[in-house]
Amino acid sequence: MRVDARLNRERILAAAEEVFGELGAQASTEEVARRAGVGVATVFRHFPTKAGLVEATLVRHFDDLAAHARTLVAAPAPGSALAELVTAMIERGATKVTLANLLGIPDQLPPGAADAARQLRDAVDDVLRRAQEAGVARADVSVDELYFLVRGLTQAAAALPVPTAVSRGAVAVVLAGLAAGPGSGPSPRR
Repeated sequence: MRVDARLNRERILAAAEEVFGELGAQASTEEVARRAGVGVATVFRHFPTKAGLVEATLVRHFDDLAAHARTLVAAPAPGSALAELVTAMIERGATKVTLANLLGIPDQLPPGAADAARQLRDAVDDVLRRAQEAGVARADVSVDELYFLVRGLTQAAAALPVPTAVSRGAVAVVLAGLAAGPGSGPSPRR
């Protein structure tokens, strides 16, 4: 792919994440093109269908978070790295929920998006395990439990947007619950 075509594709996907995150099902390809600074024909040249654009945007979302997580695995402060990743996932999660819902069947992603989601999950697990090994995150928390917490906050934010202060407060509660220390005994299921 030519350099200018690659740059156009990236601008389209960045604009699509923004537009679909703001407008949901009402988002138009024309608005994506306008924000990306390209013509509608350019959008359709890269993504012949709106569903293809939505799927590619979701894959980009997962890939961006996975790349961020992979950089955080090597961060000098594993607890801060975990907090940064969880915060990013929750803050960007409402858009992810919207994109996934636009694809149709909930919890059943197309193969490309499902593969990107698995790669993200593996990267999140690496960040979590590193924080646990450093003794700054509860050893009894699994990546499945972490995802459940993140999913709950992101779905709530997607359904009913809340003020930033409330969202950040909820994230702080989750992070406090993940931290190792007094009162961080085993989870009820163990």
